[in-house]
Parts: sequence; structure tokens; C-alpha cells
Amino acid sequence: MRKLSIALSIVLLLASACNNEKKNSGTTDSSSVAKADSAGVPVDTAAMNKAWAAYMAPGKVHQMLAKSDGQWEAEISFYASPGQPPVVNKAVCENKMILGGRYQQSIYKGVIDNMPFEGQGTLAYDNSKKIFISTWIDNMGTGVMQLEGTFDEATHTLNMKGRATDAVTGKDITVRETMKLVDDNTQQMEMFDTKDGKETKTMSILLKRVKR
Repeated sequence: MRKLSIALSIVLLLASACNNEKKNSGTTDSSSVAKADSAGVPVDTAAMNKAWAAYMAPGKVHQMLAKSDGQWEAEISFYASPGQPPVVNKAVCENKMILGGRYQQSIYKGVIDNMPFEGQGTLAYDNSKKIFISTWIDNMGTGVMQLEGTFDEATHTLNMKGRATDAVTGKDITVRETMKLVDDNTQQMEMFDTKDGKETKTMSILLKRVKR
């Protein structure tokens, strides 16, 4: 993979040089070949390769994510109305690191409201942005929910915010999600929606590990 990133860097450098030569046709100014863009910033291939190597390398955060690999039982609770007891459903979840330990994939299967349920989540840690990014899709919709956030070491909680589609209005709504690592074999997720400026709890998932 390092060879691939180096090759991509060389291609970018050659493409930049070619564009600059076209802009300055008829001249022999060799400095134009060493320009990365119209602003005249020289390309530092060593720095570029170093940045790509750091960006693509799984690190300690990815190792932390890998500790959640395995099979989990999920108790999924939906909160339809404030003050009313939630509707509870059961599912199973399998977590595993994919693409060389760079992303965590979560596959859910179960039954919700007497209908077969399948969902898939992906959790990433972007080495350059220093943030977590999650995506979620399932057979209860046709959209993609994407959240971003950070991990609070003091509370062992991943705090995420993003947007999802409101199926009733077809518009985006603000979503907040927390995932608390209670212990090595217990996790608690809570989700909140914000509509008309008011945040309400809509769902929670209690996860218990059954197999590593």
C-alpha cells in the first residue's frame, strides 16, 4: 500500500507539472514544472508521502475499536412518546474490523415490530481530522445516516452528531448519539432527535457481548 501511495504522489506531481507547462507554453522557465498549483507552492513529495503513510496506518484508536470485535446481544428500545414506556425488541450484532483493521463494521439482525430487521454500521477514526465518523444503513429505510464526533476518555463515551432523514417530512433532522463503553462486555447507546428546536430521546441499545 505504501508503494501505491508513493505512485499516486508521483502521478499527482507529473499531472501538476504537465498543467503548468501547458499554461506557460513557449517559455523555458523550469520553475513552472515544480509548482503544485497556480499559487506557486512547490510540491514536497517526501512530506506528501509521509502524510499519506500516517493517514492510512491503523493506530491506537483503531486498536481500541478492535476490542469490541465479537458477537453481541442487542436490546433495542424505541421511545415513541415522552413519558411512555419504550417498545423493546431483540437483535444480535457482530462487530469486526475490516480493510486491514482500519474500520469497524457492525452487522445487526433481528425482528422489529414483527418484521425482519437488518442493519449495517461502519465506524471510522480519521487520522488526519482526529475525529470518529459513523455511517448507518438498514432495511427500514433507503437513506444513509452519517455522524461525526469525539471520544471522551473520562466517561468512556463516544459522542456523535449528524443528520438523518425524517421519513414524514423528507427533510433532514439533527441527530445526537452517545455510545458508552460500560465495561469490556457491555455497551450502552442512546440516540436523540432534534425537531423544532427540541431534543427528544428516540432510541437506545443495550449491548452485551456473548462471544469474542
